[in-house]
Amino acid sequence: MSMNPPDLRPDLSRARITETRRDGQPTIGMVSLGCPKALVDSERILTRLRAEGYGISPDYTGADAVIVNTCGFLDSAKAESLDAIGEALAENGRVIVTGCLGAEPEYITGTHPKVLAVTGPHQYEQVLDAVHSAVPPAPDPFVDLLPASGVSLTPRHFSYLKISEGCNHKCRFCIIPDMRGKLASRPQKAVVREAEKLVEAGVKELLVISQDTSAYGTDWPRGERAQFPILDLAKELGQLGAWVRMHYVYPYPHVRELIPLMAEGLVLPYLDIPFQHAHPDTLKRMARPVAGSRTLDEIAAWRAVCPDLTLRSTFIVGYPGETAAEFQTLLDWLDEAQLDRVGCFKYENVAGARSNALPGHVPEEVKQDRWERFMEKAQAISEAKLAAKVGQRIEVIVDEVEDDAATCRTKADAPEIDGCLFIDEGHEDLKPGDIVTVEVDEAGEYDLWGRRV
Repeated sequence: MSMNPPDLRPDLSRARITETRRDGQPTIGMVSLGCPKALVDSERILTRLRAEGYGISPDYTGADAVIVNTCGFLDSAKAESLDAIGEALAENGRVIVTGCLGAEPEYITGTHPKVLAVTGPHQYEQVLDAVHSAVPPAPDPFVDLLPASGVSLTPRHFSYLKISEGCNHKCRFCIIPDMRGKLASRPQKAVVREAEKLVEAGVKELLVISQDTSAYGTDWPRGERAQFPILDLAKELGQLGAWVRMHYVYPYPHVRELIPLMAEGLVLPYLDIPFQHAHPDTLKRMARPVAGSRTLDEIAAWRAVCPDLTLRSTFIVGYPGETAAEFQTLLDWLDEAQLDRVGCFKYENVAGARSNALPGHVPEEVKQDRWERFMEKAQAISEAKLAAKVGQRIEVIVDEVEDDAATCRTKADAPEIDGCLFIDEGHEDLKPGDIVTVEVDEAGEYDLWGRRV
């Protein structure tokens, strides 16, 4: 799970709030850490506060209180969250904590006893209650009007669309089900209505997120749903005229039914699937499905239907008990799978995870060596795949335009986690959200360069 990069953190002025503070208006600051799902939670909290008449401050000094939306997935993420809480206390002094780490209130108050309140993940009402207590609302019904699209913490042309909360899996290394609960899917009509509003407001790309996207709707009563609701949702979203990108897709067999929708252009030919490992014994210790070889067959079948399919995945090296032979199996599997986008984490204990008690923990220096070897192979695969794109004409979406170049993404690139395509000539009239055709004329290890055609 990646952290928000600095230029996407809401405390660094990314919120789309442009009006000045009126006299007597209470104002709240926000620091949002963790994954895009947490970012969506931050947007919802700010939207509710904005509707109640609160102003949104882009810095600490202009805020009457600061909300820190934390991440608690890994110990390193917990440390970053504690640091962010400490910084907010030092800079502002009045801090409300929410998010995944909020599921462990004693952990937070043990380090920062002066926080005003601690609430858990997606506890919107409790956050609002804490804000009301710390900074009472003072709305002006003639002035405080909520924009139709609410408060967004991403650029105007793309938006995350969260379709469910929680997860029903019991992976031994993960505590997300303990923090966020079991799968709870949003009604399809509500998801589609939100997507329609986003597209009407100018969003060109919808990034579908959840803890387990392919399980969407399977928590509903059988008589009240289609067999696999994610397929119907994908078809509806594909009619809206925006790019639709699927994240966190667990490799259930019915995922193969999404692939024709990608071949038809209804959704982007992009799958973000957390494979985690390839050796059956490692997967068994992770409490993951043991299907490494069958997964290779499935990947081949997907590509046969949609040759342009981009596959992104994340892996863990140095998991307890991982032998040299198991790691070599992972490298060999990666060679055969030829995934387009790959991330890798060195295993670390997380308080409350069942994997902590497993025997055979791998020394840190061995984890580091395996991580380096894995990433070296992944980089070589990426470089070769991008080199094959030179000379091709492809569509890109513009993210940012500066004097020297326009930073864009292809359909194979998700914001912040994948590569970019740069246009360094004839880009002056472009603006974020434009979708243009380019011819690729240069490739690197992770990025491309091209010219408009």
